[in-house]
Amino acid sequence: MAQEKIISLDSLSLQDINANVDFIPLFSPEDEEAMSKEEIPSELSILPLRNMVLFPGVVLPITAGRDKSIKLINDALAGDKTIGVVAQINESVEVPTGNDIHRFGTVAKILKTLKLPDGNITVILQGQKSFAIDAILQEEPYLKAATKEVAEIKPLENDLEFNAIIETIKETAQEIIRENPNIPSEAAFAIKNIESNSFLVNFVASNLNLDATEKQTLLEMNNLKDRALETLRRMNIELQKLNLKNDIQTKVRVDLDQQQKEYFLHQQIKTIQEELGGVSHEQEFEELRKKAQLKKWDKKIQEHFDKELGKMQRMNPQVAEFSIQRNYLELLLELPWNEFTKDKFDLKNAKKILDKEHYGLEDVKRRVIEHMAVLKLRNDMKSPILCLYGPPGVGKTSIGKSIATALGREYVRISLGGLRDEAEIRGHRKTYIGAMPGRIIQSIKKAKTSNPVFVLDEIDKLTSSHQGDPSSAMLEVLDPEQNKEFYDNFLELGYDLSKVMFIATSNSLNTIQPALLDRMEVIEMNGYTIEEKIEILRQHLLPKQLKEHGLDAKSVALSKKVMEFIVTKYTRESGVRNLDKQMATIARYIAKSIVLEEDYNEKLTEEDIVTILGAPKYDYDKYETNEVAGVVTGLAWTRVGGDILFIESILSEGKGTLTMTGNLGNVMKESATIALEYIKSNSDLFGIDVKLFDKYKIHVHVPEGATPKDGPSAGIAMLTSMVSSFTQRKIKKNVAMTGEITLRGKVLPVGGIKEKILAAKRANIKEIILCKENKRDIDQIKPEYLTGLTFHYVDKMTEVIDLALTNQKVKNAKQLNLTQA
Repeated sequence: MAQEKIISLDSLSLQDINANVDFIPLFSPEDEEAMSKEEIPSELSILPLRNMVLFPGVVLPITAGRDKSIKLINDALAGDKTIGVVAQINESVEVPTGNDIHRFGTVAKILKTLKLPDGNITVILQGQKSFAIDAILQEEPYLKAATKEVAEIKPLENDLEFNAIIETIKETAQEIIRENPNIPSEAAFAIKNIESNSFLVNFVASNLNLDATEKQTLLEMNNLKDRALETLRRMNIELQKLNLKNDIQTKVRVDLDQQQKEYFLHQQIKTIQEELGGVSHEQEFEELRKKAQLKKWDKKIQEHFDKELGKMQRMNPQVAEFSIQRNYLELLLELPWNEFTKDKFDLKNAKKILDKEHYGLEDVKRRVIEHMAVLKLRNDMKSPILCLYGPPGVGKTSIGKSIATALGREYVRISLGGLRDEAEIRGHRKTYIGAMPGRIIQSIKKAKTSNPVFVLDEIDKLTSSHQGDPSSAMLEVLDPEQNKEFYDNFLELGYDLSKVMFIATSNSLNTIQPALLDRMEVIEMNGYTIEEKIEILRQHLLPKQLKEHGLDAKSVALSKKVMEFIVTKYTRESGVRNLDKQMATIARYIAKSIVLEEDYNEKLTEEDIVTILGAPKYDYDKYETNEVAGVVTGLAWTRVGGDILFIESILSEGKGTLTMTGNLGNVMKESATIALEYIKSNSDLFGIDVKLFDKYKIHVHVPEGATPKDGPSAGIAMLTSMVSSFTQRKIKKNVAMTGEITLRGKVLPVGGIKEKILAAKRANIKEIILCKENKRDIDQIKPEYLTGLTFHYVDKMTEVIDLALTNQKVKNAKQLNLTQA
């Protein structure tokens, strides 16, 4: 083949050439003759193209991203660099087979490849000859076909008609280049210097502004004269379009001021759209008006909509504000103004739904039923703002969906965890590019009703930043007296949220802004007892996991004893989230055994559970021996439920100082100091020689020092531990306590009683000492959950010592030497 002559060509699509084509080779008739003598292989690897057609002689860049295409190109580079290129019938097919490609294609040589950073490959291909597919030989790892050459039928050299067609093609192409300012003038030089008639026709056809199907039709015309004539016809259509466009521009090309110029530009666009059969902006405005007539909004909103629509009509469609204005009007039309779902007032059925989907949680269910009852009587009651407060995994979020089902309302949920931008709640002002409404209005639009059940998850994890305070923005959302006219910055109108039933969830009340907390009705959701967890496992978790893993109810059976073994030995939480994970592990084990046809025990035993879940992770029988003085079991509340902790104290020779370790907070350090001072001032009450305080120092330690500990629950436990160390008296077995003390020896009530009681039961505690005022908390717990526990209610610290300590000395009691005191 003769040496290639390369020229720069930005566009020769006769309107818009592919921007990736930066050069074309100009073939001489000698080059064409040499190419025609080359025989094509009988078998070719087939590269399908989505929306392009390669013609013989034409150089075309393509980007290969499909794995099969990349594999084909790499194999071709290792061989003779020859492949078959065929257009897809349907460009949307991601993995084309032999039935998805045309029967005619072009043999191509790979001239150059370039690997892109995203893993794709750009390949420069040069068409050689046309071919037809006889049969598909393989489809993996890429298409390969048996092929035969399709000979091009060329006219005689003295065919005057064909020569006239070629000359007309050149003249028409140069005229198009002159009329189209987007095509560089160098393109005319390129067209003029193409010597090969076949290449000229193929090159122009390849760059015509046609879709792949029309170009495929040209490729399949093996008669060069017919293909040239059809190409010329297409060029004439292209030229007519250009002349029409230029005529339109001439009509409006006058000296006008800015407003008149914009108006006539709009008219020009409208004329073009009408010529192309498109939709003008006037039709779009009319459609918006028709939609507005169907809305149930009041006169004030209608006037506002008409005003904003008029503003949009006066805007230039090319500016960014036009799209923002369109989004704004569409938001007004999509919001469910005064559209409500009809509430279901079947209270018995609602209670049945709540009981079926959630075990326990009596306070929450009672409050929902009460709301439904009042709503049925009045039918216009403002929805309450409920805040479900409790440890993770107790069902705070999931109960929102059950409430929506019981009420027959739509359900929406947003997570507020880590939210730090006020605009997420109130939206952005329309003056900003990319402005959008807040998540409250977006969720209402998504619900398509103005009275959904709206769950605000993790409201205690809202944070503030330089972008504003979302907690303050939530004040208007969660106030039944204010949210009737909730103002969103993007909406610029008040939207009625008073019929929305908001349900917030929180793990802690301490981090919620006080003003925000005041607007909500807090319902505490405590942790589950072992008995409740067993019922939840039986009624909900086990059936759910069996269904999710493709198993039926007969696949496995768990006795109550085995369920209790799983609950007590493999979970240590207030909720049931970790318990659900353990059930998923068991379900996977059963599924694997069934698929592999392995034998397994359908009635799982404790030994089977250990085999599946591993050795028990927790031992709730944590009570330590009372043979050592100064070790007291205390009860603590954590964000994940109740727990027991041990207060240890020991005496050593010194000057009566107090040392505290165990990563204690200020409150617990103060409790230890108060306890020691109370013992010193009332030593005669406990039978302690006052001289001991000058000869011995005392060290108080709370184990697991890596875990921070603080709170007013360990005061009486610390005092009891110190008295035990000073007197070397035994502490009763299986006794735990919680409460705070004062310098007067008075025992104060503490919180988190239910969680602490559950922790005590898990640890096999038999007796619990707590303040008299905490009796009201015990009365709220179901009696069946208190089985096996004895409660001692005290008012003074001396009562605690009498109940907790025996008169028996511990083994190897420390002999406190006072001879040198």
